[in-house]
Amino acid sequence: PTAFNSLSHSVRDAFYPSFLSICFVYRVRCTARLAMSDKTELRSPNFLLKSFFAGGVAGMCAKTTVAPLDRIKILLQGHQCHYKHYGVFSGLKGIVQKEQFLGLYKGNGAQMVRIFPYAAVQFLSFEAYKRVIRNTFENTSHASKFVAGSCAGVTAAVTTYPLDMVRARLAFQVNGHHIYNGIVHVVTSIVKTEGGVKALYKGLSPTVLGMVPYAGLSFYVFERLKAFCLEVFPNTCGRPYPGNTGGIVLVVPAKLLCGGFAGAIAQTFSYPLDVARRQMQLSMMHPEMNKYSKSLFSTLALTFREHGISRGLYRGMSVNYLRAIPMVAVSFSTYEIAKQLLGLDTGLDS
Repeated sequence: PTAFNSLSHSVRDAFYPSFLSICFVYRVRCTARLAMSDKTELRSPNFLLKSFFAGGVAGMCAKTTVAPLDRIKILLQGHQCHYKHYGVFSGLKGIVQKEQFLGLYKGNGAQMVRIFPYAAVQFLSFEAYKRVIRNTFENTSHASKFVAGSCAGVTAAVTTYPLDMVRARLAFQVNGHHIYNGIVHVVTSIVKTEGGVKALYKGLSPTVLGMVPYAGLSFYVFERLKAFCLEVFPNTCGRPYPGNTGGIVLVVPAKLLCGGFAGAIAQTFSYPLDVARRQMQLSMMHPEMNKYSKSLFSTLALTFREHGISRGLYRGMSVNYLRAIPMVAVSFSTYEIAKQLLGLDTGLDS
């Protein structure tokens, strides 16, 4: 045994440094190849256009899926006088009774005009920021996905914010109490009566602050769960796909599950800022809401003082879970499927 141990130690001492060197060289080459691929993709109009299109389609599918829940969420968040005593399901029923079935989709036209560029910019920005971070800091950790997701969310929100303002104003109206006739009328009215072009960006500060945890956590949790499923349960959650890194892709149910968890976690942390954003956006529509027009922190403080946590800062949270979980699930799933159909990589560290 002593001779055997001595021999094994000698073999280890002889070959272990070489083994480490081989591993190091392999890792360096893989990193270099990945960096080269990243730089090539960032310069490729084909990659950029495909990512942009896949993101836009994903956003439209996701938002259309939950449009009725989006409408009632806005009505509850803004304490709309015709619906402030309703719950989620009674509110949906009330919309159909007062405004017909299509009332559930009021404001969805403006939403589609907004959501295609918003989602397209967000997903494209995420792909770009992810690659820039990977190249600049040689960081492929999942934490870098949080940073890339946050930056992508902020970029998309700032780029398309006026359209979100328009959509919120249209969705807040009820039949018989219309202030606006359409998208163009909303924009011109806000600019003329509420302080010029800058009024279109009212509520931007809570949007940006809320987008950091929301988009960051959405992308981080989805990417982390995706990696976990493919690495730990490849036979259950994945199927062979030669075009991907690792030669495997998530099956659709696993995509939906990962996206749903990501949406639930992200919404929980960012919801009070979403409430403040809506109240600031709607502040000039009715006299009783003018008090929310000042600043983010005064809006949060006033909401807490008047309505508390569950009925104020987290008002409408139940409907938000009902809409956010399927919305994020459909969004990420559709994006990954669209990328696959367009020939883009959706594997690990893609």
